[in-house]
Amino acid sequence: MTPFERWSVRVTALLVTVTGLAYGWMKYLLSPTQPWDAVNHPLQPLVLKLHILTTPLLVFALGMIAVGHVWRHLREQGRARRRSGWIALVTAATMIVTGYLIQAVTHERWLFWLAMGHVATGAGFALGLLVHQAATHRASPRAGA
Repeated sequence: MTPFERWSVRVTALLVTVTGLAYGWMKYLLSPTQPWDAVNHPLQPLVLKLHILTTPLLVFALGMIAVGHVWRHLREQGRARRRSGWIALVTAATMIVTGYLIQAVTHERWLFWLAMGHVATGAGFALGLLVHQAATHRASPRAGA
């Protein structure tokens, strides 16, 4: 991976993770200050918009590394950090699909399960990417330098 690709994936993943965590905290863990409030925090709509606007940047960054990094390593055998890469890949794909479907589905029960799946795979992606980055850093010859 080039330094730009590495930077792009890390920064966009951080932005999407932070906005997703902030939105989840506001939506699921806070209570409205007034019984008639439509949102639990005044910044909740803004944070959701930031999450939705930064997500295509992450999808683009993941697309940039798909052939040169992901596909190349999937074809190789015996890679030490391959399991963490698989976790990041599968959870990213599921996270992207569920995030897209949340925008398109209107049935409440489906929305609930899509949201829970999105939260779970989003957390799995963030964790998988962190583990993958740590494994890559540990295995890299530059790690000691």
